[in-house]
Amino acid sequence: MRKSRFSEAQIIGMIKEQEAGMPTADVCRKHGLSQGTFYKFKAQYGGMEVSDAAKLRAITDENAKLKRLLADTMLDNVVLKDLPGKELTTPNMRRAAARKAMRDHDISQRRACRLVGVDPKTVRRDKLPDNPEVRKEMKAIANKRRRFGCRRIGVMLEREGMIMNHKKLYRLYTEEKLGVRRRRGRKRARGSRTPMPVALRPGQRWSLDFLSDTFGTSRKFRILAVNDDCCRENLCLMADTSISGARVARELDALVRIYGKPASIVSDNGTEFTSRAILKWANENDVEWHYIDPGKPQQNAFIESFNGSLRDELLNEEWFDSLDDARRKLALWRYDYNHVRPHSSLENQTPAEARRAHEQFEGSAHDALAQTDDEEYEKQTRKLSL
Repeated sequence: MRKSRFSEAQIIGMIKEQEAGMPTADVCRKHGLSQGTFYKFKAQYGGMEVSDAAKLRAITDENAKLKRLLADTMLDNVVLKDLPGKELTTPNMRRAAARKAMRDHDISQRRACRLVGVDPKTVRRDKLPDNPEVRKEMKAIANKRRRFGCRRIGVMLEREGMIMNHKKLYRLYTEEKLGVRRRRGRKRARGSRTPMPVALRPGQRWSLDFLSDTFGTSRKFRILAVNDDCCRENLCLMADTSISGARVARELDALVRIYGKPASIVSDNGTEFTSRAILKWANENDVEWHYIDPGKPQQNAFIESFNGSLRDELLNEEWFDSLDDARRKLALWRYDYNHVRPHSSLENQTPAEARRAHEQFEGSAHDALAQTDDEEYEKQTRKLSL
């Protein structure tokens, strides 16, 4: 409250002048104050002497001091309740408790040390964390990609120009508590794992599989996933409430027009993949269709790994309001998977970069072979002319 420019003696004198018969307007004009202020003074000091006003001021100051003491005592009690009781048995623990009190309750260092019982000379405030820009960028990546671990976050930081030692990166990662909680799946029976032949070029082998999820009032929908096993590129993520074998055949025709015909396709023994429509499509297009053994999903490991990433990074993270919403989010995730997300199996390249690298290598090899054939033809021509 702002202090008045009039003392208690002056205010009581003005009130007595008004009580002696001087009009209120003249009193206010004489002393330079408004009538509202005068009546406020009269309500507070009316009928009092100067000694009574001094006593009132002393009582007011005493009440203010008592209020401050009570507020300080209550704050001390709150701080002490937040501190551990029997655990403060060593100097290090008491110093840590004093720093915690300063940080959580915004009190002075001297006051926190007095409450905990430690010398203020031995307590220093917490140091600011090192590399704040890197920590901020790591948090931003982890908030956007919640299932990314330390290595993939490091790859994303390198793309932003933040290159550092892997041990320092892991230290910052653990200090920021960005560890990914591992989702435990149900135990599965172990069996023999027959290795599949490795696809050496794009289009040599495709993998197909289905996933399912729900939207709206727990209505289910299915997702057809088609991957190129060589460059790990996702070719199709088609979602619908019902997908038949004929629908799968139509989607394969569209993919063949875009990416060309594959040499072989791998899938499980689902009814959609063993239907007449799929058998007819494979026969007409002269594509070798390989079915894995029943109960052996590890024989189609590439698509199973992709399914795990899709479910972990999208299906378990997002709510789908409708089928259109699910298709839109699947399309955005598919673009991110093919063009942004690093893959450890591709030396942290994206599938699109891996496909371009294979195409450039095959193009250069074809040009070299054609050049060799031309040189051999020129040599034979020279021999015949001689």
